[in-house]
Amino acid sequence: MITLSINGLPFETVRIDTANGRRLHGWLIPPATGTALPWPTLIVLHGWGGNAAMMLPLARPLCEAGFASLFFDARCHGASDNDSFASLPRFAEDAEHAMQWLPRRAEIDARRIGLIGHSVGAGAVLLVASRRPEVAAVVSVAAFSHPAAMMRRWLSQKRIPERPLGRYILGYVQDTIGHRFDDIAPVATIARVNCPVLLVHGADDDVVPLGEAQQIGAARSHEAVELLVLSGDHDSFAD
Repeated sequence: MITLSINGLPFETVRIDTANGRRLHGWLIPPATGTALPWPTLIVLHGWGGNAAMMLPLARPLCEAGFASLFFDARCHGASDNDSFASLPRFAEDAEHAMQWLPRRAEIDARRIGLIGHSVGAGAVLLVASRRPEVAAVVSVAAFSHPAAMMRRWLSQKRIPERPLGRYILGYVQDTIGHRFDDIAPVATIARVNCPVLLVHGADDDVVPLGEAQQIGAARSHEAVELLVLSGDHDSFAD
């Protein structure tokens, strides 16, 4: 263990094997001194174009709350290996490989591994939880309800008409990533999640409207899904 230059927290730099022979770069941060072994652990996943360092404001609160935390860069981001492309499903693949790696550590409690994700990372952790029953809990920060809605906003900003060019782009992206948007959309995956879920959203988010978090919450499969609305925008997730 050495000391981070931010917040003075101890950490271990780790490398984690993921799909397509790639490796992920991450930091494993232990909980506060005196936390009983084995440790409950949270995997923290950044958003599109981000990296693990951008999520570090969460490190000290998690540490003081008694959680170990694994911050990692998704493929094509930060110090992790590049791949042919990045996508929400590939973010999810990377989080799943992190989940498989953690129980190999004797200090980690394999029965208490949860996930925190921001934006695209939030959609990814919901996708992971929808297909891995061992996920203990999920915190989804600023998730969009459906990839197509997010892409339509982008097309509108670029003044690209939905017909015919926009529809062609949406179809091309789905073919490239190998998944239908309807299958990986948070508004769909939340209905297949059985663990507790906290949806966090900024009241002033102008990237993903608050209404999309409300749509996700309304599609839940059980009552252990809570929506927490905070002041702030799309990237004000630290509080």
